Amino acid sequence: MNFQPSELTLQVAQTARDFARQHIAPHVMEWDESQEFPVPVFREMGKLGLMGVLVPHEYGGAGMGYYEYKAVIEEIAKVCGSVGLSLAAHNSLCTGHILAFGNEAQKKQWLPGLATAEWIGAWGLTEANTGSDAGNMQCTAVKEGDHWVINGTKNWITHGKSGEIAVVICRTGEPRTKNNSTAFVVEKGTPGFGAGKKENKLGMRASETAEMVFDNCRIPDRNRLGEVGDGFKQAMKVLDGGRISIASLALGIAKGAYEAAVKYSQERYQFDKPIASFQGVSFKLADMATEIAAAELLILQACDLKNRHLPMTKEAAMAKYYASEVAVKVANDAVQIFGGYGYTKDFPVEKFYRDAKLCTIGEGTSEIQKIVISREALR
Repeated sequence: MNFQPSELTLQVAQTARDFARQHIAPHVMEWDESQEFPVPVFREMGKLGLMGVLVPHEYGGAGMGYYEYKAVIEEIAKVCGSVGLSLAAHNSLCTGHILAFGNEAQKKQWLPGLATAEWIGAWGLTEANTGSDAGNMQCTAVKEGDHWVINGTKNWITHGKSGEIAVVICRTGEPRTKNNSTAFVVEKGTPGFGAGKKENKLGMRASETAEMVFDNCRIPDRNRLGEVGDGFKQAMKVLDGGRISIASLALGIAKGAYEAAVKYSQERYQFDKPIASFQGVSFKLADMATEIAAAELLILQACDLKNRHLPMTKEAAMAKYYASEVAVKVANDAVQIFGGYGYTKDFPVEKFYRDAKLCTIGEGTSEIQKIVISREALR
C-alpha cells in the first residue's frame, strides 16, 4: 500500500479545509449552543461534490474513492465534529446504501439529488430497545398488494427530522429469525411518515438526531432495496464502509484537539518558559501524536481494501474502534494541557472533548467492534 497521498487526495483535502475555515469555523459555537442543523452549509458542500464523494459521475456524484472520502471527513471534523458526522452519515449510510443495493432505476431516481445535497439523507436501523439487537426490531413492514405498510419508530437517526430521503430497515419476518428484515426508501412527505423527538445531546449538537415515526405509512414495492429479507445483511455491509466514516471523523477530531494543544502549549508560559518545554506536557503530546499516526494507518489500510473491493470487515472495525478511543483520549489530554481554560467555551478543546465520545458509540459501540474483530480473528 502506498501511503503517499495522490495529487487528487491532496486537492480534495485542501478544498474541504478551505471550506471548513471559511464557512464552518465562524459559526461552530453558535450552532453548538443553539443545536442548529445548518442545512444551507450542506447544500453548499453539495455544490463542491462533498455530499456525493463516492457516487459515480453518471449519478451526479464526484466519483472518487475512500482516500478522498477519508480526507474530506477528516478536514471537516478538525473544525466541527457535528458537521463531519452529518456529512459522514449522509454519504456512507443513506447514499451508500442506495448506491450499493439499489437497482438502476432507484439509483437514477435518488442518487443525483443526494449527491448534490438537494436532498439530505437519513438512515434508520436503530430503535429505542434494539440498538445492537437489530434482529428484534419492532418497526415492521407488511405487504399489501404491490405496497408495503410501515409501522413503528426509529431512534437516534441522524437527520431524522430534516432528511428528505430515508433508507429504513424494517422487520418483515418474525422476531429473531433469520433474514427477517428488508430495506426501503421512504420520501419526506409520504403520508404516515413524520418526525418525533429531537435529542438534546452532550456533543455533536449541530448534527440533528431525531426519531422517525411511521403510522400506517404506505410505500410502493418499487421503493424496496434488494430482496425481501436481505435488510440486515445489507446494513452490515453498509456499516463496514460506515466504520471508515466514523474512524475518519474520530481522526479529524483527534487532530483538531492535538493541533490546538500543541499551539497552546507553545504560547502558554509558566515559570518563564512555554509549558511545552515541561516533560509532563511534552510526553502527553508525544503520546497523542503517536496514537493519531497509528489510527491513521489503520484507516488507510481499510480504505485501501475498500477501494480494491476486498474483504475489510475486520480492518474497518479495527480502524473504527482504535480511532474512536484515541479521539476520546487525545481530547481528554488536550483539555488537561489547557488546564482551566480547557474547561471553558473560549477555547475549542472542550467541544472536541464532548464530540469525541459519540465516536465510541455510533455505528457500533467499541464493544461491538471488539466482537467483530475477535470473530474475524478466530475464523
